[in-house]
Order: sequence, then C-alpha cells, then structure tokens
Amino acid sequence: MTDKEIIEKINTALAEEFELDEASMLPEAHLFDDLELDSLDLVDMVIVLEQTFGFKIREEEEIRSIRTLGDIHAFVIRKRHQRLQSS
Repeated sequence: MTDKEIIEKINTALAEEFELDEASMLPEAHLFDDLELDSLDLVDMVIVLEQTFGFKIREEEEIRSIRTLGDIHAFVIRKRHQRLQSS
C-alpha cells in the first residue's frame, strides 16, 4: 500500500465514521476547529484507525500530539512503515 493509498483510506474511514465531507479532509484541517471533532470523537478515531490498519495505537504517546489530519496521516504512515520493517 502506498502512502497515497494510506491517506485515502484514512480520509475515507474518518469521513464515513464522523459523517464528514471528503472535500474538508485536507492535511491542514484541524481536528477540533475545522472538522469539529471533540475529545470523545478522538477515542472513536483511534478505534477506527486501529480497525482499519490492524495495529494498536491507543498506547502510543505520540497520539497525544496529533492536532491535524496531516498529523494523523504522518503518524499512520510511520507506524505502517515500522511494522513492515519489523516483519
């Protein structure tokens, strides 16, 4: 899976889960201000990403610093590459 495919998969999964307009799924979109998610939505977001990509992220310290959709993209891409390297 390419980085572009990962980004598309993230955007689709989150847009479906939170009923977001895919046009608003821009890397610079702030999760709270632009996408209007709240702290409970972030818990659901972690679960959706874990189910979509098949790895645990809720215990990752880095997840606390995510503020934008681009941060999510970069985080998941890094995690996926790490998993592939360790396999």
